[in-house]
Amino acid sequence: MAKKEDRVVIDLACTECRERTYTTQKNRRNDPDRIELRKYCPRCRVHRLHKEAR
Repeated sequence: MAKKEDRVVIDLACTECRERTYTTQKNRRNDPDRIELRKYCPRCRVHRLHKEAR
């Protein structure tokens, strides 16, 4: 039986314009909830909160 992956690839979407500009990895065991990071949005041209998109 295959082992369940602990680290998954996720997309980060800007909360204002909803553009998915970043991809990253997260550990499901350490961060079971959605991740929120403050990143630069090239479309808005300002730092904004980016949330994990599904």
